Amino acid sequence: MDIVAVKPETRDRKGFFIHEAAYKLMGVDRSGWAIICRNDATCHYVDPDDLQLPDVSGIALD
Repeated sequence: MDIVAVKPETRDRKGFFIHEAAYKLMGVDRSGWAIICRNDATCHYVDPDDLQLPDVSGIALD
């Protein structure tokens, strides 16, 4: 599992804004949505193009 961040203004597949934070990338489903989770209870489906890899300080790279 990779740690990723989301770009500002990222929305999930239902159209809701996603909090800018570090997430675990769980994978990509068959329809192309990335599955990201903050913990065992909070996961989101997002466009993979809206993901960023954080730098060593934990801040997302542009």
